[in-house]
Amino acid sequence: MAQFVDWDLAAATAGALSKSGPRVSYDEASDVVADLRRLTDEAAGHVAEYTGLRSQIGHPPVRIVDRKDWAAVNIAGLREVVTPLVNRLAGDKQPGAFTDAIGSRFTGVQAGTVLGYLSGRVLGQYEVFSSDPGQLLLVAPNIVEVERKLQADPRDFRLWVCLHEVTHRTQFAAVPWMRGHFLGEVQAFVDASQAGGEHFLERVRRSIATLSEAVRDPDSRLSVLDLVQTPGQRAVLDRLTALMTLLEGHAEFVMDGVGPEVIPSVEQIRAKFNRRREAGNPLEKAIRKVLGIEVKMRQYAEGRKFVHGVVERVGMEGFNKIFNSPLTLPRLEELGDPDAWVARVHPAAA
Repeated sequence: MAQFVDWDLAAATAGALSKSGPRVSYDEASDVVADLRRLTDEAAGHVAEYTGLRSQIGHPPVRIVDRKDWAAVNIAGLREVVTPLVNRLAGDKQPGAFTDAIGSRFTGVQAGTVLGYLSGRVLGQYEVFSSDPGQLLLVAPNIVEVERKLQADPRDFRLWVCLHEVTHRTQFAAVPWMRGHFLGEVQAFVDASQAGGEHFLERVRRSIATLSEAVRDPDSRLSVLDLVQTPGQRAVLDRLTALMTLLEGHAEFVMDGVGPEVIPSVEQIRAKFNRRREAGNPLEKAIRKVLGIEVKMRQYAEGRKFVHGVVERVGMEGFNKIFNSPLTLPRLEELGDPDAWVARVHPAAA
């Protein structure tokens, strides 16, 4: 069957657009890899002790990757997600007809361009699409580049990053149903893609005009994903947004809770890193907004505030009931109202 995305071209585009990263010698690179592996293990102990969450499944060791490798892993993951979506959107059309409507090479270049851009900015990721139970990725050149720009102590900054990313791994390894639930919600998003009267291609055409509006409006929360949704997909996306805000906020809460005990310069790192998050030229801010990165950055703050509010009310053990089942996950409207979640899940405490 013809492809909606030329994945080989996507990988080639991402590789061509990915910069090589900061200059390091072979020995320095080897030291960075060894250091990140060691600090990942150290972070795992701190995260387990602080959260009380214990891994219930085995997981592969951390993968230290460069920018090109990170993009390749994510292209493989995207392929797993996008292929069934395209098959559903194609419906009973001939295989080539739907593909030719947009062009697999054009969409391949688009996907590669996006991943090439992101590959120079992501410090780490727990990637769940391409393998079970998922894999922890740390992008070494980006970590080194940022620690140098921030003039941060290398050991402190690397452990700080590891605390955040290992928390994500713990969320999936200590909660065995989490990956299946997440992938199920993604599948629900796919299933809802044909709901409503407007065809996907019409939504894509309509989105071209809306994209420019989203870039011009500094207060807009629109991303590429928003522009092609059906009403059914919006309901699924609300649940996914709530889940991702929880996971990101939990990771922020843990790294800020553990950091002062084990990272001497954590306050300086946090202050400098927050300034870096908020910085950027107008073009880069527009790109981040359209790609949904601005929304993700807000999730860090909103999610951390929710987690802090819940822990403040019912303690860490009480908070961990959030991982009992999908039914105890916070709803989107509860993220701004920890009392509402406590009243639903901990009625006696409320």
